[in-house]
Amino acid sequence: MDPTLFDGTFVKTNRIIYTPSDFAKANLIHLQEVGSLEAQKPHTSRRKNLSSYLFFLVEEGEGSLEYGGKTYLLKQGDCVYVDCHQAYSHSCAETLWKLKWVHFYGPNMGGIYNKYVERGGRPVLTPAEPEKYGKLLDEIYTIAASGAYIKDMQIFEKLTTLLTMLMEQSWNPESEGREEAFARKGVGKKQNLQALKEYLDENYASKITLDMLAEQFYINKFYLTRIFKEQFGESVTGYLLQVRITKAKQSLRFTEKPIEEIAHECGMHDANYFSRMFKKVEGVTPGEFRRMW
Repeated sequence: MDPTLFDGTFVKTNRIIYTPSDFAKANLIHLQEVGSLEAQKPHTSRRKNLSSYLFFLVEEGEGSLEYGGKTYLLKQGDCVYVDCHQAYSHSCAETLWKLKWVHFYGPNMGGIYNKYVERGGRPVLTPAEPEKYGKLLDEIYTIAASGAYIKDMQIFEKLTTLLTMLMEQSWNPESEGREEAFARKGVGKKQNLQALKEYLDENYASKITLDMLAEQFYINKFYLTRIFKEQFGESVTGYLLQVRITKAKQSLRFTEKPIEEIAHECGMHDANYFSRMFKKVEGVTPGEFRRMW
């Protein structure tokens, strides 16, 4: 793909409009457009009903974003991440800005963006190290401009890295007025449940209940259930089951311990229940799994 240079009345841009392979469109998060711009005059760009997701970084200058019925002021170092199916516009202020951006899409992007929002992710974020995002956009641009045979996969890797970075930034307890809603229910600010998750990792062999966790970590169990799922994408009981099954798989593969003993060591003291849960997760019984590996 050859870069396209454009010097207009309002912007000077350097962009690549990209056409991914059919394989990439069907299976990967794929690139649509990547580039940079330098504003020449204050201006506004408006879009709606695009099958695309947009990320951009304000490298210099100031402006604003209108999205979801709200207006967000943008300054140097701010980043924007929006679903372009919704109407949006961004405007450059008198302090002319420089931007780097990428438009991308994929068959699973709807679910990924919804998870970002569910965790409290905002349309505008201010990362501690915005230069990391700029470097990543430069890498995507360089790959798109190359003649590499596997560049769709290389671009997928970079876009996945971008989404991972954004998901890490998405845990915003005060997002969308939820803090006020929790206060009305007598609940304080959202708690980071990393310590609770680490407790499950270390004590999976013990009998663990929501009531016990709520008492130990001084948190309402219903609130705990909701926030744990928001923060880690899995319920407390679901995560605990994953940990136990993972430990069981290790023992099944690398020891000759009886299945009943493995079940007990993983915190499931009923061997029949253990076998049912193992098959539910892995699709095969513990004995079948052991023979397969």
